[in-house]
Amino acid sequence: MILADYKEKIEILKKWAYAYYVQDNPIATDEEYDKLYRFVEKYEKQNPLHVDKYSPTLRVGGVVRDGFSKASHKAQMWSMEDIFDNEGLLTWFERIHKNVDGAEFFCEPKFDGASLNILYENGKLVQAITRGDGKIGEDVTTNVKTIHSVPLEIDYKEAIEIRGEVVIKTADFDLINKQRLDDGEALFANPRNAAAGSLRQLDNSVTAKRRLVFQAWGIGENELTQTKLSQRMDFIYSLGFLKPPMRQECLHVKDIEEFYKQVLARRNEISMMMDGMVIKVDNVELQEDLGYTVKYPKWMCAYKFPAVEKITRINAVTFQVGRTGVITPVAEVEPVDIDGVTVERATLHNFDEIKRKGIKIGDHVIIIRSGDVIPKIIKVIEERRDGSETQIIRATECPTCKGELLDEGALIKCQNLECSDRVVNSITHYASKKALYIDGLGDKIVEQLHKEKLIQSVKDLYALHVNQLLSLDGFKEKKAVKLLKAIEESKGVNLDKFIYGLGIEHIGEVAAKILALEYGFKWIDKKAEELIELDGFGKEMSESLEEFLHVNRENIIELQNIVKPQELKKVETIESVFSSKVVVVTGAMSQSRGEIKKLLEEHGAKVTSSVSKKTDYVIYGEDAGSKFEKALGLGVETLSEEEMRKII
Repeated sequence: MILADYKEKIEILKKWAYAYYVQDNPIATDEEYDKLYRFVEKYEKQNPLHVDKYSPTLRVGGVVRDGFSKASHKAQMWSMEDIFDNEGLLTWFERIHKNVDGAEFFCEPKFDGASLNILYENGKLVQAITRGDGKIGEDVTTNVKTIHSVPLEIDYKEAIEIRGEVVIKTADFDLINKQRLDDGEALFANPRNAAAGSLRQLDNSVTAKRRLVFQAWGIGENELTQTKLSQRMDFIYSLGFLKPPMRQECLHVKDIEEFYKQVLARRNEISMMMDGMVIKVDNVELQEDLGYTVKYPKWMCAYKFPAVEKITRINAVTFQVGRTGVITPVAEVEPVDIDGVTVERATLHNFDEIKRKGIKIGDHVIIIRSGDVIPKIIKVIEERRDGSETQIIRATECPTCKGELLDEGALIKCQNLECSDRVVNSITHYASKKALYIDGLGDKIVEQLHKEKLIQSVKDLYALHVNQLLSLDGFKEKKAVKLLKAIEESKGVNLDKFIYGLGIEHIGEVAAKILALEYGFKWIDKKAEELIELDGFGKEMSESLEEFLHVNRENIIELQNIVKPQELKKVETIESVFSSKVVVVTGAMSQSRGEIKKLLEEHGAKVTSSVSKKTDYVIYGEDAGSKFEKALGLGVETLSEEEMRKII
């Protein structure tokens, strides 16, 4: 075989693989593919200098890594707001129309797998990163290059991040578990776990064998100019990415509900696991107008499939101690399979909930689980009672430290700050991805360190040294050094992450960011009467925070001096014609709408999405539409982008 024949056979293999993995329409048998593959493989062994860098044989892997390094996304990967019923859809839909005019939507299935971000530059795949915390994930590039539905090169030269879900088809999942059973290995609980585990294999030849599929659903950093996201995604699919089996443009709630029913009806027919439907505002300009919360885009949501319900029996009730000392009753139930996950426990929330539902030990109950939502009991089947059921006795002492509990009615709390469960849970929370993200410091490691009396508080993490870790079971030098490095790298984190990491009751990510932006390091001295003035801070929340600061002030200062968190910078505005003016931006600009908005806000403007009599200026670019015409009709002053820049 000469070089030209080799090149021709490579193209045939690529064509066959594309038809199988992307078009789901095989045009060659497995036997034909394997025969040609072996032919190409033989030529490459005989002529190593001729091997094409995009040869299908290079997708089989063979690289074994020690671990995965962290990498940053160019544009943040966001979570999605979840809605579960028609009422949630209506609330979301009305919120959209309250803030922008003329929104159109497009909907598609939501696949349940591992989120991935792939960066292409100059038409070449240069990096693939897991979602991680949305800003930083793990570099899994070598593994992703083994996935046949991921093009190694595309016909587009600008830098672009393509987002999607790595999934496993249900038939392939069954084959993987059959093989694992034959090999005496633990079975994967569901296709999502199998996809995530396969993507993070240190030996990428294992990844290559798992027949992973990449289902593109969005874009990050890009230079695309299409005005609709659906148009941009059509372009992405034209580059060789897998198109979803169903998509629908929708104008009204009834259109969305109708398509939702169609997707739900095909739930078991489509070969990849779905857990709902994604609804997106289609117009990119309106997306930018709607913006983002701390957690998710306001222009997108996940309409989840109905939770799967099963009947089981409560065998016992145990009590868990959370990081804030709150005691949560947990039902120990007869194991039941829900969507591929074996459920053995369900939260009972608090004693008011137990009383309201009339739950007893021994009851047959209906239990639900939806996606990642913690399993919960929704109803007692009283008709199945036989008189052997017993009341759930309210705890009077901490199940862990045996200390006296504070009874607040619905809630009961352990007040002992040295209670081991409180310590372990608070340190685990501190090290979590949304807080200081100390990679490798999971709950099992924290429990081990605490049990060996190496850590009694978060502060003790920063005093650990290699010899202490090497004395523990399961720790070798490489693992010990890696953990200590991760702990050291947590220093200098943003102040809001530090505040959130302290695990203060009622203080989530949003509240932590408000505190950090409003007060900086002075947050620790604030009293309830000041805190209650903050957006979203109620009386109970403010008083609870003041009490926490009063009790823990010295410890927080000591930890703060070790970690040295960074203050968040407020955007300083520049005095200009636009100071305190209401401004609307419309049409195509020389920069992205987000950059124009940021520029105007830096000069004191309040940028809104819709034109009204209260609007002071409408700044327009090319192809300005209805907003520009409405401004003229209302007599609102209009400025071209060039005029705006001259004024600034």
